[in-house]
Amino acid sequence: MYYVRHPYLPPPYYRNIQNTYNYFPRQYSSVDPTLFTKSASEMQTLMSDASIILGRLSQSKQFASQVMTAAQQSDQAKVNALLKSTGIQSIVQAEYNPDRLLLKLSSAVYEVDCCILTISLRWRN
Repeated sequence: MYYVRHPYLPPPYYRNIQNTYNYFPRQYSSVDPTLFTKSASEMQTLMSDASIILGRLSQSKQFASQVMTAAQQSDQAKVNALLKSTGIQSIVQAEYNPDRLLLKLSSAVYEVDCCILTISLRWRN
């Protein structure tokens, strides 16, 4: 049995060093880790702010009750004000439904949205 290569198919593959099959050698561009390291630094700030919010929610039943009440009443401004009152520096967006509270903390580096930390907390079975 004979096989004829179709003229529009890529050339036969070759084995590379990692013993995987490639059709064409990859060309990588040079890397600049500046934005990447700044993003990592900003994510540490977001995680610190998340720790502040979670600490306040877990240690103060009164604060947790205020957040839940405002969320159940769909008072977005009050929920945002309560979360900002914890002293966080990040931008926080709160979404809620009868089962959970979803917090999205975000930050920007060089006017580019770089980091988003999402926290989901349940308050009903």
